[in-house]
Parts: sequence; structure tokens; C-alpha cells
Amino acid sequence: MALRKFKPVTAGTRWRIGNAYAEVTTNVPEKSLLEPARKTGGRNSQGRRSMRYIGGGNKTMYRKIDFKRNKKDIEATVKSIEYDPNRTAFIALLAYADGEKRYIIAPQGLQVGQKIVSGDAVAPELGNALMFKNMPLGTNVHNIEMQPGQGGILVRSAGTSAQLSNKETKYAILKMPSGELRKILINCYATVGVVSNSDHNLESMGKAGRNRWKGIRPRTRGVAMNPVDHPMGGGEGRASGGHPRSRTGKYAKGEITRTRGKGSDKMIIQRRNGKKISK
Repeated sequence: MALRKFKPVTAGTRWRIGNAYAEVTTNVPEKSLLEPARKTGGRNSQGRRSMRYIGGGNKTMYRKIDFKRNKKDIEATVKSIEYDPNRTAFIALLAYADGEKRYIIAPQGLQVGQKIVSGDAVAPELGNALMFKNMPLGTNVHNIEMQPGQGGILVRSAGTSAQLSNKETKYAILKMPSGELRKILINCYATVGVVSNSDHNLESMGKAGRNRWKGIRPRTRGVAMNPVDHPMGGGEGRASGGHPRSRTGKYAKGEITRTRGKGSDKMIIQRRNGKKISK
């Protein structure tokens, strides 16, 4: 993808680095695959604020994405590559041979007019979805299932991919984007390729107002609060606030937050920090 550096004609464009959207082919979504995306404003069912710094933002429509890829052995043609306001990756509109249309997460390099298919024994080519047992070692994949038929829930962010590093009788061993080595059932589905919009992390908002358009309100730093409001608040002058921690006192750095004894621990061979999980 290509980035666009803006001329500093205003204060907001001085530091802005935006997406050139060179891969996007249309700005008109498929109406039959849209549904309302309702905002909470950070409020719960009682109307009380349960999450701070959320509110406002532009109205958006949710694009219904086919994460399951369960339309087997029916060829689909890529009709367009589109921007999705609800995720970092681009999405692709597929038109199947029987007339049905679906959105999928677009892999890097997918072109309009290209034919893709999902099935138990399809070729491991870009955009195709198939089981791990039918993929060659070294294949880059995304939109990975954890249970057969569940639909892809892993590796869906812009520019990410996992690599199939080994296969056993029952499990495929994947190297995740974090560096973690993990076992996934060998009859789970995944889509071949790297997720599109790989330069998303290099974009710069340029001004605070662009975050307000996304529904993100200004965040008050803990060290700027009083001791009654935050553990890091108070002190004379510009005190550092001590060890970074949350509003409730939980350490923000260096503490393991994963639930101990979690059921899927047995599927992790090596953590992202290089430590092996004790069985």
C-alpha cells in the first residue's frame, strides 16, 4: 500500500500521514451486507458510564464479514476492494457463481477480477480458505479458526499473518504474529495470505479531532490527577507518579495478565517472550 504525506497548509495537516487508499477500488459499499452499528457512548444497560473516554464520533454502518468461509467449492470473483470503518484491514466483496455476495478480509495482493474458492482440498493460493492439513509448510495464513466451524478469530488485523511451521497427527503448529508458537487443530480453516493495509501502523492522525471522529474522547493521564482519583496522582511539582498502574492499582507493566491455568495453555508451545509453557 502507499502512504500519503500531506502538505502543512493547516496545523492539522502538518503532522498528518494518511492512507493513499491505492488498493481501494470503490467507496460505495454493498447495501445488502450493511447493518446499523449502534454506539454505547461507554454506557451500560442502566445508562451509567462504565467505560471512560468513549463518546461521539461519526455514524458508521457495520459490514457483515464472512469469517467462516463455509461456502465450499463454489468459485467467487472479487468485485471490489473496500475501506471498512470498523477494522484496520481492507475488505473484499465476493460475488459467487450462484449469485450470492459476501465480504471477506482482503489479503495483500488480491486483485479485482481474481477467482478464489474455499474447500477441503483447494489449492493453497492467495485468498483461498482450506484446512491446515492440506497446506504446505511455510504458508502464511490469516483469519484462523480455533475450533472447526467456529469461524476465523485469530490474525485479522492489518498487515498480520501467521506461518505454518509444522504439522502433527492432530495439530498444526503456527508461529503467531506475536512470536508465540501455538497448536491449532489440523482440520481448522484459515485463509492463505497476509492481511492487507500493512502500513496502517505508520499512519499519523495529525490532530486530536480525527480521534474525536472515531468516538475517542481525550484521556486524562493518571499523574495529572489528585491522589483521591488515581494511585499515580498527587505529589509536589511534576512528580513521576511511581510505578505505572491502573486506576484500581493494578500494575500496568511487567505483570502477567493471562489467566493462570487457562484451558488453552496446553496449546501454547512457546510464549511470545521465548519462555516455554510448563505442562
